[in-house]
Amino acid sequence: MQDPGARDAKVNADDKAPDEAPDQGSFLEVAQPLYTGHRERLRDRFRKAGGEALPDYELLEMVLFRAIARRDTKDLSKRLVARFGSFAGVVNAPDARLKEVSGVGEAVVTEIRLIRAAALRLMRSEIASAPVLSSWPQVLDYLMAAQAYEQREIFRILFLDKKNRLIADEVQGLGTVDHTPVYVREVVKRALELSATAIILVHNHPTTPFSITLDHAQYP
Repeated sequence: MQDPGARDAKVNADDKAPDEAPDQGSFLEVAQPLYTGHRERLRDRFRKAGGEALPDYELLEMVLFRAIARRDTKDLSKRLVARFGSFAGVVNAPDARLKEVSGVGEAVVTEIRLIRAAALRLMRSEIASAPVLSSWPQVLDYLMAAQAYEQREIFRILFLDKKNRLIADEVQGLGTVDHTPVYVREVVKRALELSATAIILVHNHPTTPFSITLDHAQYP
């Protein structure tokens, strides 16, 4: 039979305010969550060897640390990678499809969107610092990341100056799964507004995953 005094002591301890200092020695008596040590070991591996040393699901685990502060993220990360095929597939998956995976809520979606936005901004800044036509592989990588995973056609224009440097990167049209409207008058109007001397027209093909089409036009 449980000692009533012990039961009362437990109740008082549970009611203790969060900012009160714990009794001396209580840290050693309370088992720490298993994920605590795992997270630190994963961070240590990342610090020592970098992201290339981690498989996709472990890199995704680290991304989700902030979104899920008090729960193991390994199982969720593995299920997301299995569902979408890779780290890139998860990062580029639509919000609605991410939420189909048990355990994914707004906090997880927001964290994944933040990673995607940061990656695209970094890639765009890199192609903006050099002539586009002399850094074509980087341009293709950026465009693939920006819209090759989209579920509907997007019409994008890269506006260039006379030195083929990027002036602006703009989405001009959002369409359906197999069509997006393009209005020549609007394209020319915008090019004149930006004083662009060349443009690169880009659109993706949702029915053919991971494919895009580019057309380059140079003005005198």
